[in-house]
Formats: sequence, structure tokens, C-alpha cells
Amino acid sequence: MSNSFTAIVDYGVGNLKSVTNAMTYLGMKTCITSDAKELERADAIILPGVGAFPDAMERLRTPGLDRVLAVQAEKKPILGICLGMQLLFDEGEEVRACKGLGLVHGRVKRLETDCKLPHIGWNSLRFQNGSPLFRGLEDGKYVYFVHSYCGVAADEGDVIARTEYGPSVVAAVSHGTVFGCQFHPEKSGETGLKILKNFGELNQ
Repeated sequence: MSNSFTAIVDYGVGNLKSVTNAMTYLGMKTCITSDAKELERADAIILPGVGAFPDAMERLRTPGLDRVLAVQAEKKPILGICLGMQLLFDEGEEVRACKGLGLVHGRVKRLETDCKLPHIGWNSLRFQNGSPLFRGLEDGKYVYFVHSYCGVAADEGDVIARTEYGPSVVAAVSHGTVFGCQFHPEKSGETGLKILKNFGELNQ
């Protein structure tokens, strides 16, 4: 029996249950943890997140999880979801300027749109630059978003999906073994499950 598992980072601001349930449904073993040794043992890491950027970063920095994630990002796949994706960037401007994890170069800015904020609902994806995260999926698949801020990548080569909410918005990024989804794959039906399955198979 395989001992491989995906660690889901528990730092007090993530929707842990729905992510865990989705992974369990896919038959993938998970461990909800804030322990550095468990994160080191894991074959992959998911960083969920709901709330404000500075508060979330403080919850990562205080126990030193930011440093642990930076080290592990050199060794294994990491997936940031929603706020978790935003934390991957160099800096965010929500509430106040705040440094992020710096695993994807760019900034997180408030959505510049005439559409209602927060952006809540289903939007279609347009894939670009090719990514194993979207293996087996075609352009136009719908996924579920809840956000008022989004990442602006310094390198368009790191952008692997966009959506439209007024202007074009970065929906997913990838840099090395680091991936981020602004949408919630765990709440995005069969498309989201396929994305999580693809992620879970990256290190197998």
C-alpha cells in the first residue's frame, strides 16, 4: 500500500473540510497539519485560504510556516487555492501592503472591473501556456470563484488560465512545482475534481 499523502496546511484561515472531502472522494490520502515535519513528509501540499492577505501571512509567519513552504516548494508540488493562491505572490495590497511568500513573482491587486465585487459565481476558463494541472480539460470549462482581489503575474509565462470578469483576470498560475487557482476546485464539480486529481498525480 502506498504511504503517499497530500498535506493540507492548517493555519486557521482555510476551508479545510471541503478540500479534504474532495480529495477523499478521489481516493487520495490527506493530512490536515501545521506541523513542519508532516509537511516535509508529504508528497504534495495544498495551501487553502479564506480571508484577508495580511492576516493570513501573519498566521503563516508566526509559526515559521512561510519558511517551511519556501523550502518544500523546491521539492514537491504545492497548490494554493483562492487566498492561498494570492499568498504565493511577492506582495499583496489588501488592507495594507504586505509581503507574500514570493513563490510566484507579481502582486495581488483589487479587481479593476465595473462588475459587482466580490466576484461570486461560475466563470469559464481559458487555458494558456500548457499545464499538467489541466490535463484532459478543454477551454471553456466552468469553475467557481469568490474573490475581490487577484494576482497580477510579473511573467505572463506563469499564467496558465484566465477568465473574464469585465477585463481578463488571472485564474491560475504555475511556477516550477508551485501552482495556484484563484477559483475553488473543491467547489467546481467534475471540472474541479479533475484538476485536484491531476494535482494529486503530479508526484506519482
